[in-house]
Amino acid sequence: MSENYCFGVDVGGTTIKLAVLSTKGDILKKWEIPTNKSEQGRYIPQDIHKTIDSAQTELALHKSNVLGIGVGAPGFVDTKTGYIYEAVNIGWKNFDFGKQLANLSGYPVWVDNDANLAALGENWLGAGGGVENLIAVTLGTGVGGGIIANGKIISGANGMAAEIGHMTVIRSGGAACNCGKSGCLETETSATGIVRKAKEVLSEYPSSSLNSFTSITAKDVFQAAADHDEAASKVIASVIDTLGLTIANLAIAINPNKIVIGGGVSKAGVQLLQPLKEAFRTYALTRTAEACTFEIAELGNDAGVIGGAYLVKENL
Repeated sequence: MSENYCFGVDVGGTTIKLAVLSTKGDILKKWEIPTNKSEQGRYIPQDIHKTIDSAQTELALHKSNVLGIGVGAPGFVDTKTGYIYEAVNIGWKNFDFGKQLANLSGYPVWVDNDANLAALGENWLGAGGGVENLIAVTLGTGVGGGIIANGKIISGANGMAAEIGHMTVIRSGGAACNCGKSGCLETETSATGIVRKAKEVLSEYPSSSLNSFTSITAKDVFQAAADHDEAASKVIASVIDTLGLTIANLAIAINPNKIVIGGGVSKAGVQLLQPLKEAFRTYALTRTAEACTFEIAELGNDAGVIGGAYLVKENL
C-alpha cells in the first residue's frame, strides 16, 4: 500500500515555513519562502500553492497520495472555514484564506492559529509524547498558547480559545498590550516584557551589570540573574511567579498531563523550568500538580509545520 502525505505550512511575519510529512511523521522535505506582505498579503495563497506544487513535482508525489494542507496563521482564525478575521503582522483583514488556497491547490485545507499548531506538533513528534491533555506556552516576542483537552485541540466558539497571552495578570497600572488591553500575560512574561521590566528597575540598582548594556535582551537578563545580579534576579523572579500562577490557574481548568514551554525564552532551560515548577506547585491544587510534568519544547521552529501536517491527519 502506498504511503500518504500531508503538507504543513506555518505563516510568519517574515517567512513562511513549509514541510511535507508522511502520516507516520517522517519529514520528506522542509523549506521556507519569504512572506510577501504587499497589498495586505493578498499573494500569499498563490505563493504557497506554487511552492507546494513545485515540491510535489520534485518529490514525485502523486496527487492521490496527498491528503491535504494544514496551515498555521498568526491571528484570529475561523477554524471551520480557514477565514482569517485579522492577522495584524501579515496585513490580512476579513481574508478568505482557506477557500483561496483550496481552490488554487485542489486539496482540502485546514487552518488554525499558529500557536495551536505548535501545540499539536509538539504533542505528535515532540515533548508532548501524544498525551490526551496538554498546555503549551510559547514565550517569545509575545506569548502564545495551545491547549489539547481529551485528545482534541481547543478552538472555542470563534477561534479565540487559548489566547493565554491576553489573560489579565496585572489588574491596574499594567503595561499596554498590542491587543488594546493592559496588564496582559504577554506584557509581563514575553521576551519583550522581560526587557521592559529590567529597564524599569535599573534606576533602583545602579551597580547592576545590566546598566552597562546599550541594548538589553531577555537572554542578557537571564544571564545576569544566573550571575546573581540583584536587579535581574528580581525581574526573573517576578516573571516566573506570574507565569507559575497563570499556568496553575489554567491547569485547574484543564487538568493536563503535560505542560510544554517553548519559544525563545525557553532556551533558559532549567533556570526557567525549576523555579517555574515551584511557583506552579505553590498555586496549583496538589492533585492537579501531581498529574502533570513540565517539559521544554523540542521541535523549535518545526513545531508549526509538523502541527499543520497533523491537523490534516487528524481531520481525516
